[in-house]
Amino acid sequence: MLERSLAELDARIDSPEFDVEPYAVLQRLRELDPVHWSDSIDGWLVTRFDDVLTTFRNFGEFSNEGRFARSMAHLSAAERAAFPHFQEHYTSVGLLHSDPPDHTRLRALLLGAFKPRVIEAMRGRIQALVDSFLDRASANGGMEVISELAWELPSTVLADLLGAPPEARALFKGWADGILSFQGVNRPTVAALTTVEAALAQSRAYLLGLIEQRRAQPTDDLLSHLVASEADGDTLSQAELLSTCVTLMVAGQETTTALIGNGLYLLLAHPEAWQALAADRSLVRSAVEEVLRFESPIPRQPRLMRKDAELGGKRLRAGEVVYQMINAANRDPEHFADPDRFDIRRSPNRHIAFGQGRHACLGAPLSRMEGQIVFESILERFPRLRLREQTPRWDPLKRTSRILRELHVSF
Repeated sequence: MLERSLAELDARIDSPEFDVEPYAVLQRLRELDPVHWSDSIDGWLVTRFDDVLTTFRNFGEFSNEGRFARSMAHLSAAERAAFPHFQEHYTSVGLLHSDPPDHTRLRALLLGAFKPRVIEAMRGRIQALVDSFLDRASANGGMEVISELAWELPSTVLADLLGAPPEARALFKGWADGILSFQGVNRPTVAALTTVEAALAQSRAYLLGLIEQRRAQPTDDLLSHLVASEADGDTLSQAELLSTCVTLMVAGQETTTALIGNGLYLLLAHPEAWQALAADRSLVRSAVEEVLRFESPIPRQPRLMRKDAELGGKRLRAGEVVYQMINAANRDPEHFADPDRFDIRRSPNRHIAFGQGRHACLGAPLSRMEGQIVFESILERFPRLRLREQTPRWDPLKRTSRILRELHVSF
């Protein structure tokens, strides 16, 4: 009976329905088989909070290195040869696919750009951007939040960081969508990998052009800082520099877009929460944390087994892929009371939406600030904001992102 139940659950994991509403399946997996081998995904799914923490902390067994390159293991050598940019990108050292000491070195180079005082200095620029987007939308009596605000804000901030012109924002989004499209399952199709290959080829060529500009004419942006580090010779190679820029291009948009879009939907779908925020703006910070917990922007992340290990009573083998089901961990009743209730006053709220430990997201403070500014600004200007439709339209194309395709609101 248990095997049949697990087989039925596993079949649902690789379905469009799961991407829309995953939580009932994840809850049953956490109860019945918290470290579950999924034939649908070709990897382990880890759904308990404590077990996911183990996979974050023990990088000697649960490794970032090679975790994305493993996605081509099912292809023949001839098939893999068609994806040179994919292989070069994911087999070289990069912030998202390396472990200490390489990861420690790369992270240290970026830390300065994300210190609290640096982030706080960006507040005025972010507020001005939000005001301009809301000014533009107010004349229309409403807006499509994802394209007109939730994507446009972080993409503009990202362009500023990389010293790219405003028109690069649309390019960055297209490339980020392409790069993310293969992640979340272990046997992506050749068609999916072809999309990733094109996105990597184009984005790397564009970013290399920006790098060359900064070598010739450095400024005070983040990219110039990274180029100066690369010039030192023993801190950042050109391959690492290029990989880091691709990481910033992708991560700098997706998580914040999800936070803003998911947050506005959740707050408006729970009118009592919206009314509480309107009455007490000091709740905005805790509301942001509850949004991150309740609809985690990155629902799953892979780790590659470096050697055999045991987790949750299961024997995991070297070379296998383990998926940290962050969205399940953040609703674990062992750590969160009444976990399926959206509660903007929840305290404590020690979620892991931005990861944990050495691999915690560097850009988390910036993302949080962007979300807080957006919610505070909308509350100030449009306290009677309403959803035009109650049913959320989740994007099913990116398994590692919990993100809305569109969200229409009326002022």
